[in-house]
Parts: sequence; structure tokens; C-alpha cells
Amino acid sequence: MQAEQEAANPTAGQAATEELDLVRAERDGFKVERDELKDLLLRRQAEFDNYRKRSERERADYLQYAAMDFIKELLPVLDDFERALKALAPKSDYAKGVEMIYSRMFETMKKLGLEPIESAGKPFDPHFHQAIERVETADADDNTVIGEFQRGYSFKGRLLRPAMVKVAVKP
Repeated sequence: MQAEQEAANPTAGQAATEELDLVRAERDGFKVERDELKDLLLRRQAEFDNYRKRSERERADYLQYAAMDFIKELLPVLDDFERALKALAPKSDYAKGVEMIYSRMFETMKKLGLEPIESAGKPFDPHFHQAIERVETADADDNTVIGEFQRGYSFKGRLLRPAMVKVAVKP
């Protein structure tokens, strides 16, 4: 029957074919647009997930290292205690009291994450030491720390303050 209609009116059949082609092209365009939107949605979800993870990581770092500035402000107090202990007579009651306060404060700071940097006798490392003086000597290996002017500290693995040291050099 359709063949009879097309034979009777050839332009109607051609128009129907053209309209069908237009509908197919429009359908294909919608599929492409759908695929693009799906891809965009997946990218945005991944970006948001990365943002969320980064924010959580930054927040955890902030919480972990929040005490770092406070500890850094207390380091001069520790230095003063160390100098006082060196200057006081070791057997006096006053020296014992200062030693007790220093020990308690130092242990509390260690619990928070403070770690002293050992320097004496170690090779000079510019990442942990600040050379204040270089001394020519044959008694120690070249570029070895032979004295410490100020102790260095790290906080939970991060350098807080480099140690100020005296370094040996070969004559």
C-alpha cells in the first residue's frame, strides 16, 4: 500500500525519507550531547572528589602541625633553661629545681612532637645545621661538627630550627 502511495506521489515518499533522515541526525546529535554531558559529569565528580580529599589532607596537616608555631615560640625558653643549668652550681637546690622544670617542659614538648637534632661529631648537613664558625683542626674529620652553639629541633619530622654549629676543616 505504501508502495502504491509512493508511486502515486513520489515527492511524499522523498519528503518522508528526508524527515526520517532529519530525525536520525537529530537523534545522533542528542546521543553526542548526552555523551558529552556524561563525560562532563564524570569529570566534575572526579574534580570534586579530589578537592574533598585535598581539603581533608590539608585539614589533617593543619591539625597535626598546629602546635608547631607554639613550640617554636617556646624554644628560646628551653635555650634559657639550658644556659641557666650550665651557669648554676650543679649541687644546689636551686639548680635541681631549675632542672626539674626544664625536664618537665622538655618532656612535654617531646610528647607533642619536638625532636632535638643531634649534631656533635656528626657530618655537617646544611639541611639541619647552620655553620656559624669554621675551625681549622687536624683532630677531627673535614666537615664534621665539633661544637654546638644552639641546639636544633625538628617537629614531627619537619625542621623547626637548624642547629648553630662549629665545623672542622682540614688545615
